[in-house]
Amino acid sequence: MNAAHPDKPPLSAPKSPPTRLHNWLITLSLLAVATLLASFFFCIMDNPTSNISLVYILAVFLVARFTSGYGYGLFASFFGVACVNFLFTFPFFKLNFTLTGYPITFVAMFTISSITSAITSNMKKQAQILSDREKILMEAEKEKMRANLLRAISHDLRTPLTSIIGSSTVYLENGANLTESQKSDLIRHILEDSNWLLNMVENLLSVTRINNVTAKVNKSSEPVEEVISEAVIRLKKRLPDAKINVKVPDDFLMIPMDAVLIEQVLINLMENAIVHSKSSEPVECSVDVSQSFVTFRVRDYGIGIPPEKLSTIFDGSSSTTSTATDGRKGMGIGLSICKTIISAHGGEIKAINHTHGAEFYFSLPKEDIKIDS
Repeated sequence: MNAAHPDKPPLSAPKSPPTRLHNWLITLSLLAVATLLASFFFCIMDNPTSNISLVYILAVFLVARFTSGYGYGLFASFFGVACVNFLFTFPFFKLNFTLTGYPITFVAMFTISSITSAITSNMKKQAQILSDREKILMEAEKEKMRANLLRAISHDLRTPLTSIIGSSTVYLENGANLTESQKSDLIRHILEDSNWLLNMVENLLSVTRINNVTAKVNKSSEPVEEVISEAVIRLKKRLPDAKINVKVPDDFLMIPMDAVLIEQVLINLMENAIVHSKSSEPVECSVDVSQSFVTFRVRDYGIGIPPEKLSTIFDGSSSTTSTATDGRKGMGIGLSICKTIISAHGGEIKAINHTHGAEFYFSLPKEDIKIDS
């Protein structure tokens, strides 16, 4: 939730480059293995020169892959050419480039080995650049999410607090002149805004369960039916008159998740449907199962979502279908946190309109998958 801070740990600890000693050990070890294999081929084959050359080219490739810098690969290239000439080409144990065809053969081998080393080293550098760029983009996305949440908090907290302060001030300063009905209305408004603030605090606390460095959550296998049931129970404590129809598969279903966070997502979506749909029809909460994902759906039968808000509804910068009379109960922060939670689970959340209202749905992987950070 906090903006960038000097004490914040980095996204991931950078890997220290291999030491020169480590690089030389890898290089010499691979060349030694290549020489042993070449000796084996030399003993069992009639004309092993081409196969021996391929063995050393493979060794050069592996040296370039597992060491840092071009020098080790070039050394391996020169070493391989020299070994083929000195150990495995007649006259043996002598460097002789004067035989017909051998200069071209050795130059070609050295060129191929050198190019292979250069290409492999360059690919490693490009892969590292792409990895660093991906980390920067992920960090920028996290900072954008934090900024959106802060904007949503500043809006969603200010309005109900202003209402509470105003209502309580009116009650204290003009209590003697108010009727019992007016006093009850003021108290009821204070209670409603206080409950709304409590809901937002619960949302904010749920974000603290997400690892701030890796944007991951601690997941365990949880029964889907119990998670939905607990979410409905918690929601009805705040909205006793809420009408919710739940439909889950007959088969017992367990998937990896942080149950508390997914309950919070379901509560946010169901409360959003109840408060903003402007409908007395029950809200439907259902679960679909596919081969790899489990999809949770919350559908209402109300006024739907303005089409221009569908693409930005989860960014935390706008409310949902709230009007001016209930603007203090915008779901900008709630929906933004829903997206944060589902993304941390490796899932996806979306909102659509159907013929008679709106539907929010999110999918979670059935198996615990590793998300690269």
